[in-house]
Amino acid sequence: MEHQLDDIIAIFNQCFEQEYNTRLVKGGEEPIYIPANEAVPYHAIYFARGFYSSALHEIAHWLVAGKARRQLEDFGYWYEPDGRSEERQRDFEKVEVKPQALEWILATAAGFRYFASADNLNGNPGDTQPFKQAVYEQVKIYAQKGLPKRAEKLRKALAEFYGTEDRIDLSKFDVTRI
Repeated sequence: MEHQLDDIIAIFNQCFEQEYNTRLVKGGEEPIYIPANEAVPYHAIYFARGFYSSALHEIAHWLVAGKARRQLEDFGYWYEPDGRSEERQRDFEKVEVKPQALEWILATAAGFRYFASADNLNGNPGDTQPFKQAVYEQVKIYAQKGLPKRAEKLRKALAEFYGTEDRIDLSKFDVTRI
């Protein structure tokens, strides 16, 4: 199955542009979320280098962010660039569990391969297995309790567009393959 950037952009914008004044936009080298301002009248999720996986990841961060955080650049989160120590990497992973669980669910709905991202190519990520397990456990929680409203809306739209299952089927999630 081929995954076109125009498709994910159109699906996201169709779901959220009207109600949330938010658009998904192909960005440059680094992803960033910019709330509406005087120069741009809509909230913009810029994903990196035209990668479908980056689009899904940045969308997942937007889906986790509450109303107040969606008024802040990059949702007001700290970001320490590549080269983090193992201790800082664990801090990074704590805030990545929910977004990456949503990213995995969305990727599966789109028939797209998900890879857990330590996002620390120039540092020592240490043992990433506990992080991957935490992401998987969060997927199980979402499958059991249901997704937040915006995440479920997008999951359903992706499943419909790509012709995948219209439910979260845990048999499609294998922690040893991420």
